[in-house]
Amino acid sequence: MSIPPDTKDWTWALQRPCPECGLDTRTVTRDDIPGILRQNAAIWARILTGEPASLAARPAPERWSTLEYACHVRDVLRKFDERLQLMLTTDAPQFANWDQDATAVDDRYGEQSPREVSAQLQEAAQVLAGGFAAVRPDQWGRPGRRSDGAQFTVETLGRYLVHDPVHHLHDVGEAMP
Repeated sequence: MSIPPDTKDWTWALQRPCPECGLDTRTVTRDDIPGILRQNAAIWARILTGEPASLAARPAPERWSTLEYACHVRDVLRKFDERLQLMLTTDAPQFANWDQDATAVDDRYGEQSPREVSAQLQEAAQVLAGGFAAVRPDQWGRPGRRSDGAQFTVETLGRYLVHDPVHHLHDVGEAMP
């Protein structure tokens, strides 16, 4: 059974705490972003050492499995690295639309190897954390926008980004310390 598409505009997470996972991105500083990404990836690595069949099992037909969430987090990290690099090298870019739900189906998230996903997620987190760590002070205000018109600076993109992997830990019953 397919998952209903997520049509929420999650940019509200930049203005108030998330009532589900508790993260308040307004308290996340520029310097926090790389550490949050690395710490989050380490938790996913621990989670993905579980039994492959249980990691791939959906808790309900309309909810992703732990493995599917991990694949999504990996791909979010990769997508945001692309967007960060675009913002740093292009004046006011518009990001191409990304259909995360189609990606989950097309890439068969639930059939991937947890061990490979873990390694890929770790690599993507390290690359993106390094990208944010290398942002110069004069670059944090560089703009970019999504295809739906949502506006970001490099800083708000980073704060918006960290909510996604933190929230998905909550979705699988884990939390950031």
